[in-house]
Amino acid sequence: MQRRELAQGMMLATLFGFTRPATAQTTTQQPPAPGATSWATAWTASAHGPYPVGNPSAQPNQSFTFPAPQEGARDQSFRLILRPTLWGRQARLRFTNVFGTQPLHLDGVHLGLQFGGAALLPGSNRPVRFGGEEGVTIAPGGQAWSDPVDLPFADNPDDPLLMGRKLAVSFHVVDRSGPMTWHAKALQTSYLTAPGAGARGQEEGEASFPFSTTSWFFLDAVDMMVPTGTPVILCFGDSITDGTASTLNGDDRWPDVLARRLKATLGNRVAVINAGIGGNQVVGPAEYGPDKPFPGGPSALSRLERDIISLSGIRTVIWLEGTNDFSRNGNAALEAVSEGMRQGVRRLREAIPGVWLVGATVTPALGSSSPAHGHAEQDEKRRGLNEFIRTSGLFDAVVDFDTATRDPASGGLKPEMVPESTTGGPGDKLHPNRAGYLAMAMSIAPADLLPFH
Repeated sequence: MQRRELAQGMMLATLFGFTRPATAQTTTQQPPAPGATSWATAWTASAHGPYPVGNPSAQPNQSFTFPAPQEGARDQSFRLILRPTLWGRQARLRFTNVFGTQPLHLDGVHLGLQFGGAALLPGSNRPVRFGGEEGVTIAPGGQAWSDPVDLPFADNPDDPLLMGRKLAVSFHVVDRSGPMTWHAKALQTSYLTAPGAGARGQEEGEASFPFSTTSWFFLDAVDMMVPTGTPVILCFGDSITDGTASTLNGDDRWPDVLARRLKATLGNRVAVINAGIGGNQVVGPAEYGPDKPFPGGPSALSRLERDIISLSGIRTVIWLEGTNDFSRNGNAALEAVSEGMRQGVRRLREAIPGVWLVGATVTPALGSSSPAHGHAEQDEKRRGLNEFIRTSGLFDAVVDFDTATRDPASGGLKPEMVPESTTGGPGDKLHPNRAGYLAMAMSIAPADLLPFH
């Protein structure tokens, strides 16, 4: 039996409670001890550069909160809103200063449940420590995990009423941050104080947070303590994974829809996390750093360690990239991108034993109104890359987003997937809207995503 076919049968057995076939081949991993727990990443946002370089969507005017971008934040508090796709009785947070140029001093860090806007559910806000201390200093290029934080409101992580609830992570930037490491395209409203407002993270009300942003800053991962072996599916990609043209605060990027599909069957026994960066390329740019940033962030190959390998509990990676390599910003050869994927897959298999790798075919952009996209040469390379993904045997399974979104008559996106869902408007014929992302997620066979576990 081929590996993919075996995995499909095993996944179906897992989903519907069938007994494992006696002849099934198994991995060398030992089953976890009963009651064993470990960390699994429940949310991530890939850091891609120093603010304001990037591709945010529906971003409010930030000049009142960050009047001097190079100076960054000044003695002010952030309240970032995020939706974990897995719950546990304890959480921990990872903060990053990877694209900073000076030490980042944080204190007043708190974690609570969002009530609405910047307000928290009364009684839910919990202080966060770092090595027992109230604050942490992160060197340029560095990162820091918090201590475990008890979550009394998640005492029963399997409670279906927790599904879809959002966390509020609040923290205070002491003095000046300098260039801020961020994830531009959150498509989620978060909240900020004015500069000089001091530490306000302990407050459960919203009066101190009058300003809003649709980006995430400094925070790039949240882990939950869950039963050992709980699988994490990571969606790795560019703006079409990041969710460009999806609904602001709607959580309807294709990874979001996929998470809800799986949770309808598996409940709180799987996580689906999003490591997309708008404008990302597989092999470009050749150089990247805080002094030489690029809106699409560092190449996929150069961010594998930070955005996949270093995270907790990764069992499956769905890789959707290539559009930007073939744009006029990338101008990469088909052979270079194919070889880049080979290198990336080899690195992931070496670093994460038993990882299940899924190749996703690239969606069409023919006729796009974007100056860098939509030309015939890009589409020719895209079709060549899709053939490589489908037939090379590089991946354990393939999901066909091209077929799910392509209009056979025009070769571009299906007409109903073109109008933009974020702020309205005609769309750019590059990024699918909510209807397109829904179709992409619904085209995935769950059996293609997880081997038997």
